[in-house]
Amino acid sequence: MRLKGIKLIHRKNTADFAPVRLPLPQTVTIPMSMHIGKPCLPVVKPGESVKVGQLIGNADGFISAPIHSSVSGKVKKLEELTVSNGMKTTAVVIETDGLQETCESVKPPVVNDFESFIAAVKESGVVGLGGAGFPTFVKLGVKDLSKIEAIVINAAECEPYITSDTRTMLDRTDSISKGIDLLQKYLKAKRIIIGIENNKKSCIEKMSELARSKNGVEVKVLPSVYPQGGEKVLVFNTTGRLIPKGGLPLDVGAVVINCTTLAVIAEYIETGMPLIEKCVTVDGSAVSEPKNVIAPIGAPLESLFEFCGGFKSEPKKVLYGGPMMGIAVPSLDVPVLKMTNAALAFNEKDARPPKPSACINCGACVNACPLRLDPREISRALKLGDAEELKKQCADLCMECGCCAYVCPAKRHIVQNNKLAKARLNQYIREQKEKEDTK
Repeated sequence: MRLKGIKLIHRKNTADFAPVRLPLPQTVTIPMSMHIGKPCLPVVKPGESVKVGQLIGNADGFISAPIHSSVSGKVKKLEELTVSNGMKTTAVVIETDGLQETCESVKPPVVNDFESFIAAVKESGVVGLGGAGFPTFVKLGVKDLSKIEAIVINAAECEPYITSDTRTMLDRTDSISKGIDLLQKYLKAKRIIIGIENNKKSCIEKMSELARSKNGVEVKVLPSVYPQGGEKVLVFNTTGRLIPKGGLPLDVGAVVINCTTLAVIAEYIETGMPLIEKCVTVDGSAVSEPKNVIAPIGAPLESLFEFCGGFKSEPKKVLYGGPMMGIAVPSLDVPVLKMTNAALAFNEKDARPPKPSACINCGACVNACPLRLDPREISRALKLGDAEELKKQCADLCMECGCCAYVCPAKRHIVQNNKLAKARLNQYIREQKEKEDTK
């Protein structure tokens, strides 16, 4: 048995396009919040010179990740920036000098045990590069390593258009191999599963060859069913273990790590260069020349689209990420973030939202939901303001994958509705906790 999902048109137009490097932009804007958790505190001031790999944002809390300069140049200003989740954060704006001088602090870390390995992962600034943005050192910092039965490398890349992970598997195979060695050495991983959708035949060949050269490593070829890369879905479909409500992969003996995240960790431990650039898939119906582009973190999206020949038609919607779970951006000035794996621009036809009509209770949304939620009941409970029913319907489990909205014949805004339901339920839970604390 496998968890449900939906069939999509993949549109992996750039899968065979090796990444090309973006010319250095005049300025980069690097937000101090590019991860789940507490924003970083900037440690540079306007007028200061910085170099590539230099620390510019210090992690201010356990759930946080340090941030480094992607360029050499001079700090122009610190400004307030609205990030993709609508929150405001401080951003460091740097004028590039074109020299790309490497900071003297960039040198391979000394790693000789589990503790120093986790410390190195933290100093690398790596977060979940599949889009989640969770600080990786926290995920890998398992207190009891005996609980780990399998490490699942997420190479599914199930969203349409995006091929940046595909290029990691094809172009940075050696880095993934070294990353696996690190997991086996320091996390004592006895079983490593590389989960790849069956529409990536070249990647399957590459990763299968890699697996044959190592003990305890296997490739699990998965159906091309969205959202195959969702953590709960991937763990179930690779290990057969179902993560409980409110649980984590470790509760069923699993740790999940994205393939590009793993490659970056290996490269940092070998070179000492922290996470400062991303391979970004630039595509969509409004883009003239789709490409995979290696861009410094903080580069404006506009520079990526210009590098790809500009627009062949006026873009009506531009997204961070894929068309299913991507976030629309307010302008082309927004920067490439640590988690940015794609920048997609769509013309008016593709961007125009369909007009919703009344729910006909067909149940298509229920059948498509990979977590077997019932969006109809969630919608009813939200409309009635019944937080207890939202809790009963497990509204907080929704991962906002969009399967329900995709299959809905009435074109209802189900994902937005579920987001509101989750917010209402979270508010209710906080209120209940406050009442208990008062007692």
